[in-house]
Amino acid sequence: MTMQQTPLLLSRILGRGAKLDPEIEVVTQKSSGRHSQTLRETWQRANQLAHALRAHGVQQGDRVASFMWNNHRHLEMYQAVPSMGAVLHTLNIRLGPADLEYIINHAEDRVIVADEDLLPLLEPVLDKIPTVELLVICRNGDGGESGFGNQVDYEDFISEQAEQFDWPQIDENSPMGLCYTSGTTGRPKGAMYTHRSTYLHTVTTAMADAIGLSALDSVCGIVPMFHAMAWGLPFTASMVGCKQVMPHRFMTPDSLLKLMCDEQVTVSAGVPTIWQGVKACLEADPESFDLSHLKTLTCGGSAPPVSLMRWYWEQYQVDFLQGWGMTETNPLATLSKRVAKRSHIDLNIDQQFENVAKAGLTMPGLEIEIFDDEWQPVPHDGESVGEVLIRGPWIISEYYNNPQPEKFHEDWLITGDVAKIDPGEYLMISDRSKDLIKTGGEWISSVDLENHIVALPEIAQAAVVAQPHPKWDERPVALVILNEGAELDAAAINQHCASKFAKWQLPDDYIVVEELPLTSTGKLDKKNIRAKLEQQGYKLPDLR
Repeated sequence: MTMQQTPLLLSRILGRGAKLDPEIEVVTQKSSGRHSQTLRETWQRANQLAHALRAHGVQQGDRVASFMWNNHRHLEMYQAVPSMGAVLHTLNIRLGPADLEYIINHAEDRVIVADEDLLPLLEPVLDKIPTVELLVICRNGDGGESGFGNQVDYEDFISEQAEQFDWPQIDENSPMGLCYTSGTTGRPKGAMYTHRSTYLHTVTTAMADAIGLSALDSVCGIVPMFHAMAWGLPFTASMVGCKQVMPHRFMTPDSLLKLMCDEQVTVSAGVPTIWQGVKACLEADPESFDLSHLKTLTCGGSAPPVSLMRWYWEQYQVDFLQGWGMTETNPLATLSKRVAKRSHIDLNIDQQFENVAKAGLTMPGLEIEIFDDEWQPVPHDGESVGEVLIRGPWIISEYYNNPQPEKFHEDWLITGDVAKIDPGEYLMISDRSKDLIKTGGEWISSVDLENHIVALPEIAQAAVVAQPHPKWDERPVALVILNEGAELDAAAINQHCASKFAKWQLPDDYIVVEELPLTSTGKLDKKNIRAKLEQQGYKLPDLR
C-alpha cells in the first residue's frame, strides 16, 4: 500500500482556524482603544497581501521583511508571505543601525513592511540597503514619516486585491522564514526555516505534552514576533483557530494585565522580566485584575526563578511552563511542567517545582545529547556536565549564506550551552558560553563591544563580562585599561559605543583597571574576571 506524498506546506494549515471558526477575533491594542477583526477577515487580508506582493513582483524564495510590533497586520504577514512561497524575514526592532543594515543587506530583502511609529529606527539605514525596492507603511494613528523614495500605505497596498489566492504547490523543503541571531563572532547569523520544519514544529507545539494550545484558548503572545518567529505561536494559533490577542507596543505590566483580563486570555508567553513586572503589578493592586480565565504562562529566553513560578501557582492557580530553545532550533526544543509524566502524578508540590525548575524534556522528534571535549556522550546521571548538542527535523544544519562548520558536529548543532541530563531525561542548563551576555531574552556580543571600545585611542585593552541583574537576568560591564597618560571618563566611552550599539546593548558600568587576567593562551580570562568582581562584592549601578 502506498500513501499520498503530500508536501508539508504552511498554506495547508494556516487558514484552517479561519475556515473552522471564522468569527473568532484577532484583537490588537492601540493607542485609541482596540482593533478587532475576525479570523476569516485576517485570512482574507493575508490573501490580499499575497496578491499585492505578487503584483509587485515578489517571487518564490524572495525575502519580505517585517519591522513591526505584535499586531494583526504582522499576523497577516506570518500567514501570507510563507504561504505564497516567499520568505518572511522578521527584523529585530531592538537592533542598532549597523546590525540592521548588515542583516537587511545580507538577506537581500526586497520589501520591508513597517509600523509607522518604528520608522525613525529605520531611517538611518534607508539609503544603505540597495536591494529594498518598496517600503510598506502600517498606519496605526501614531504618526511617523519616512524619506524612503518608494513607499505605500499598507491598506492602500492590499485594498483592491482579491480575497482568495491560489497558493502554489512547492517543495516542502523550500524556505519560509529567516531569523537572525548574534554569535561569538559578533556578526548576526541567519537561521532559515523551511515549510517542512515549521509545519512539524507547529503541529508539535499544539500537543498536550508541549504548549497544548487549542481552539478553546485565547492566546496573548507577548514574546516579540521578531524573536524566533514568536516561538511558533502565531502559526499554531492560526492552525487551531483560537482567539489571538496582540499587545502592539503597549507592554507595561498594567496595560498587559488589563488586555489579558478584558480579552479573557487563557495562555500567554513571554520572558521572565515580563512576568516579574506583572507579578509586582498584581501584588500592588490585586483587586483590579480578574485572572480567573488565565491557565498557562509559558516562559523562555532565560530561566525563570522557581519562586516566581510557584507564586503564580499558589496565588492564581496558573501553571508556569519553562521552555528552552534557540533561534537555530525554530525554537522550541524542551519544555518543563510541574507534572509531565504519569509516574509523576503523585509527586508533592515541592517535587513538582523541582521538575519545572529544569529546562525540560525533549520535544518529540528531536534528540539532545551532552558531549565531553572528545565528542563522547556523557552519562545522564544528573551530575555529569557536557556541551549540549541537538538535532532533528526543525534544527538548522547551517547558517544562511554563512555555513560556519565549527558550529556543527556531524549532523548535530552545537548550542554553546553547558548542561546535565538527569536519569529522568530532563535537561538542566548549568552554564553557557559567557562571551555572550543575555539580557531580557536578547543576546549581546561581548566581543563586538570590546572591539569597539578598544578602537578609542585612549584605551589599551577592554573586557566585557556579564553580571547578574534582578530584572534583566544579566547586564554587561566593561573593564578597561587606559594607555599611559591617557584620560577618559565613562560618559565618553558610552557616547562612543552608542554610535554603533542600541541603548539596551550598552554596558551599565565602566571600570578602569591596571591589568586584566589572561589565560595560558593569551586570551582574556573572563571566568577569572567575573570571579574577581564577585569576590570584591561588586554591584551594578541602579541605572534601570
